[in-house]
Amino acid sequence: MTTQQAPAIRVQGLEKSYNKVEVLRGVDFDVERGSIFALLGSNGAGKTTIVRILSTLLAADAGTAGVNGFDVATQPGNVRESISLTGQFAAVDEILSARENLVLIAKLRHLKNADTIADDLLERFSLTDAATRKVSTYSGGMRRRLDIAMSLIGNPPVIFLDEPTTGLDPQARVEVWDAVKELAEQGTTVLLTTQYLDEAEQLADRIAILHRGRIIVNGTLAELKQLLPPARVEYVEKQPSLEDIFFALVGGDDDEGTPRNDRGAVRTK
Repeated sequence: MTTQQAPAIRVQGLEKSYNKVEVLRGVDFDVERGSIFALLGSNGAGKTTIVRILSTLLAADAGTAGVNGFDVATQPGNVRESISLTGQFAAVDEILSARENLVLIAKLRHLKNADTIADDLLERFSLTDAATRKVSTYSGGMRRRLDIAMSLIGNPPVIFLDEPTTGLDPQARVEVWDAVKELAEQGTTVLLTTQYLDEAEQLADRIAILHRGRIIVNGTLAELKQLLPPARVEYVEKQPSLEDIFFALVGGDDDEGTPRNDRGAVRTK
């Protein structure tokens, strides 16, 4: 199987312990190229440990892992050239402007046309109007979008997003979701760790639930829904949710003035 034919990420029998605490107890999953894979679990489930192993920052105790066709243990240099990692907090220089942050990273990676690369990413992530403002004046969503844009310099085929919306308000989370969806549309493989159920539901092509060091389920949202009894449909009077109210008040309407999260008058139980 060639590099391009193999899954973008392959994990088999991964184990990791800290002192005598077993964090990973035999984790297996594949991530197809150009897809969004959500690794879902509560705090302490081992999501960040998996990301650190896949990004060559931590050695596994047992098992194998490959990224872009390269083994993380025996070919770490090739893996690092294939990936980008965005942690739980935006790693941007607040003293610099967005454009200066992007140009700096492009030059550190010895890429030609750093200015052009920066301008293209600013436009792609809707930051052109704020390109020359100091990042210290940015909202949380803008900082996170800039952080993801910086991760894409050099066009890595695989990107790890470790709980990318932690601490963001609802509107900023939607901004980041849109940016992540665009990554996959452009062909980037995304491994997303999250503890937010709605985030996995909104973004992922496949969802794996990590619990007590093992993957207990792995499938599409439709496949996961089949694990529960069929829904019973009831027709009820629809009351607006807090989310509906929030987006209606802060400008989350579409061009016709309809709230973006209007779900109609049918719900399931």
